[in-house]
Amino acid sequence: MGEKVEIKINDNGSIRVKGDVELVDAVGNLFETKKAFSLCRCGASENKPFCDGTHKKINFESQPRAK
Repeated sequence: MGEKVEIKINDNGSIRVKGDVELVDAVGNLFETKKAFSLCRCGASENKPFCDGTHKKINFESQPRAK
């Protein structure tokens, strides 16, 4: 069985991805990633789809919980 992949929704912040995954755009082009990276969730990053920390500056608030 392959390595476990973890995707974590951080409170008021990014989506953290850890593990051996490929991130592709809408037409199948690969983004260069590391074993762990953060995706923007607030929509304000200057480095989309990656998080650049802008959520802190704009006071982004979201704390979803699994049910």
